[in-house]
Amino acid sequence: MADIDNKEQADLDPADMEDVEEVEEEETGEDVNNKARQLTVQMMQNPQILAALQERLDGLVGSPSGYMESLPKVVKRRVNALKNLQVKCAKIEAKFYEEVHELERKYAALYQPLFDKRSEIINAVYEPNDEECEWKPDEEEELTEEMKEKAKIEDEKKDDEKEDPKGIPEFWLTVFKNVDLLSDMLQDHDEPILKHLKDIKVKFSDPGQAMSFTLEFYFGSNEYFTNEVLTKTYKMRSEPDESDPFSFDGPEIMGCTGCQIDWKKGKNVTLKTIKKKQKHKGRGTVRTVTKTVPNDSFFNFFSPPEVPESGVLDEDSEELLAADFEIGHFLRERIVPHAVLYFTGEAIEDDDDDYDEEGEEADDEEGEEEADEENDPDYDPKKDTNPPAECKQQ
Repeated sequence: MADIDNKEQADLDPADMEDVEEVEEEETGEDVNNKARQLTVQMMQNPQILAALQERLDGLVGSPSGYMESLPKVVKRRVNALKNLQVKCAKIEAKFYEEVHELERKYAALYQPLFDKRSEIINAVYEPNDEECEWKPDEEEELTEEMKEKAKIEDEKKDDEKEDPKGIPEFWLTVFKNVDLLSDMLQDHDEPILKHLKDIKVKFSDPGQAMSFTLEFYFGSNEYFTNEVLTKTYKMRSEPDESDPFSFDGPEIMGCTGCQIDWKKGKNVTLKTIKKKQKHKGRGTVRTVTKTVPNDSFFNFFSPPEVPESGVLDEDSEELLAADFEIGHFLRERIVPHAVLYFTGEAIEDDDDDYDEEGEEADDEEGEEEADEENDPDYDPKKDTNPPAECKQQ
């Protein structure tokens, strides 16, 4: 057999041998690439490595690229002049936002009578007349006479079955439950309290004071606490930071303060009582210890973590405050001005439409990629390493 193998090798053309060697080299190179890819995947799945990479990337943010150092000294001087101009632009921008805040304050006073009337209708203080209740639907919402009559009969039937409700029951609770950002904060034990929420108002800082706004939550008499109003104030920075003026991008929330809730005895939903069994090390006896610990609740919103003078917070507090600031902005800019649309769900549908449009764009891009692959003369579906989703689920 050895002689036959030697003979076959002798009969091979030297050129063929070169081709064989080249193929072997290519296969070896592919194996190396596969191993490298596998190693990369394993590394990227390691949270410690990812954290180290992120820390390294964060350290590079704002660091010079080396281009500035390569410029002649005379050009660097001119760039410094541009940066000084940019600082002046930031100061002018701060004045712009101060005037915007003045406009917000002015128009808030114009909106308030309408919001007060909204509150009166919700809380059955005022009953709107027929003219005020007449709503002309959009063309898409127009109903046939038959559908209108059917809806009228259904409404009358419901009115006969139930007692005549006062105002709009559970208005603000429904708004909260309809908005994901707020409903995520709600617990079952919060809902009975929020049924007593009568109104939410936004109050802006007075002229000459540091820029801020306060959210005021008005509650009716209830069995949980004695406060009539719960407040949350957000303090804002409206001027560029002298140590980092280029980071200024308009007013931003720098801190917030809540208020003390005067809970009635045994009604504090932000605390819960737990029982723990403890075993004595020496005697081996067991005793039950009762402890009071924090409890998840929407009303923790009024007890945010305090920002120390140094401004340095631990990671958990930073995340908590970032979420808190987002909620404060959302209540001020969206919920309070458009509450009825969140009650009916129309504002939420508009938000969903925005997301759908982005999804359609993504689908179009995927479709274009698929079309490109089909038009590619070198494309072989058998070699496709990413099978359709339905194939993966088999």
